[in-house]
Amino acid sequence: MTRTTPPRPLDIEALFPELAAHRGTCTRLHPRPGAPTPYDSSVGGPLLWPAAEAWPTCTQEHRRNTGRRIEDIHEERRVHAAADGRALTGEEHARLTALQRRHELPDIADTHPVPLLALAQLYARDVPNLPAPPGRDLLQVLWCPFEAHGFPHTPAVHLRWRDSGAAAAEAVLTDPPLPPVVGYEGLVPEPCVLHPEPGVVEYEWPELLPEDLQSRIEEWEEGLWEDDDNDDDSLGYDADFAVAAGWKVGGYAYWGVTGPHPMVCSCGTAMELLLAIRPSEHGGSRSWIPLEDSVFTPTHVSVGRAGTLNLFVCPADPTHAHRTSLQG
Repeated sequence: MTRTTPPRPLDIEALFPELAAHRGTCTRLHPRPGAPTPYDSSVGGPLLWPAAEAWPTCTQEHRRNTGRRIEDIHEERRVHAAADGRALTGEEHARLTALQRRHELPDIADTHPVPLLALAQLYARDVPNLPAPPGRDLLQVLWCPFEAHGFPHTPAVHLRWRDSGAAAAEAVLTDPPLPPVVGYEGLVPEPCVLHPEPGVVEYEWPELLPEDLQSRIEEWEEGLWEDDDNDDDSLGYDADFAVAAGWKVGGYAYWGVTGPHPMVCSCGTAMELLLAIRPSEHGGSRSWIPLEDSVFTPTHVSVGRAGTLNLFVCPADPTHAHRTSLQG
């Protein structure tokens, strides 16, 4: 089913023509719960992973012997979904208490290999602006299920670019290893099929605009808030025009916590946004909700408890080491 971003609440370029130079486009992914296969683009679905190829692990030193079981997290979500719109029963409350228990595994050392979790799989046929290297048309994203990497603590992300035709010609791994426990349930995605929407218009983060333009946009917003007769006082450049809500490929990065900072590849090239992992299709404004439906957090992924993880790659060579920025 197609998902369509509504037109922006007003023509922002008619008010500020200079914004045309700061306009970009992205592909909103619109994940929705489903049963994807290895041959589909997905979030949390099975990857097209050759059975003969080793599954990646995290061996960076951090505590990994305490956490929740993946099957308990999925069941907890099913219990809440079944009770949607009604009060939980006593039996359900008791079951949730058991499912939310954290488990101790004292025999697992801080460098014990932790199987990474499959986060997303994107085929270039579905995402036309995917910056795939020559000869590769499939991006696979995996991460460590513990927020214990760098500062602030974020999951370590692993990228694998593939030729999907070559991978499909081999036996496909059907039972990838899973960690016995995970550090945070927000890093465990629910399987979702994607409904990519390319060409969604957005604008650069306000702090990256020329100072004079920033000031005039702020004055315009203040005028909306102060006008008691104006029905558009909830409008805002950040929320309604800059950076589309939800999961997306390409376009501009969200910098709502740290403010913008340069992302430069080791080769010296300025990096570009590959993927924004944002929990909500709503973002800061209901104006981003697709016309066809409203699903608040379909993947159940929440990085930094409610934030955005920006994933950057080098446009000169996407296989160079990527970088991440946690906003929230």
